[in-house]
Amino acid sequence: MKLAVLFSGGKDSCFACYKAMKDNEVVCLITLISKNPDSYMFHTPNINLAKVQAQAIGLPLLALDTEGKKEEELNDLEKSIEIAKEKYGVEGIVTGAVQSVYQSSRIQKICDKLNLKCVNPLWQINLKEYMQEFIHSGFKAIISGVFSQPFDESWLGKFIDEKTLEELIKISEKFSISIAGEGGEFETFVFDGPIFKKRIEIKKASKVYKNYSGVYNIEKVRLVSK
Repeated sequence: MKLAVLFSGGKDSCFACYKAMKDNEVVCLITLISKNPDSYMFHTPNINLAKVQAQAIGLPLLALDTEGKKEEELNDLEKSIEIAKEKYGVEGIVTGAVQSVYQSSRIQKICDKLNLKCVNPLWQINLKEYMQEFIHSGFKAIISGVFSQPFDESWLGKFIDEKTLEELIKISEKFSISIAGEGGEFETFVFDGPIFKKRIEIKKASKVYKNYSGVYNIEKVRLVSK
């Protein structure tokens, strides 16, 4: 089956793409670039680098702008999926939805309308097992945004590995956060992994942080052969 992946460049969409590639043909990535940093539907930190990630993976990217207004942004998503269907013969849409009923139900509705299969490889997955598999599969990612207590500025740009996962598990027990950021506590940026033909090297970045909320702005990157 020919699939398009709803792609943010974060761990969930990259890992969902990886899972989908095992039994299907992923023909393109779809990214919505929201002007609203508080979008209900779409990941926003460093979303401008999705095109570089697509190059590193070796897949065409359909990138559309959206104002990011609640519910209205779904029209832009539907438009992008329609384009993918017409241009690449897409038969299904892959999402990185893990627990968000808000997101998954709305994407399912669009897929039903366009007669496309909605593929959710990560839906209701055990979060600890998921994070461990993500790391052990060879994905390389950093935390690109934090939006919750108790994350301080030191978490911005932190590499996601077993040590970081252990810290997240300890924090989750005390503060009732999701170790996968499913409550919007943090966002991620993937710069390498088994689906990447080239690695992304971060050359320059800066942090903006205040009151348990901040973003790791990646300002300069380059693609490196593997």
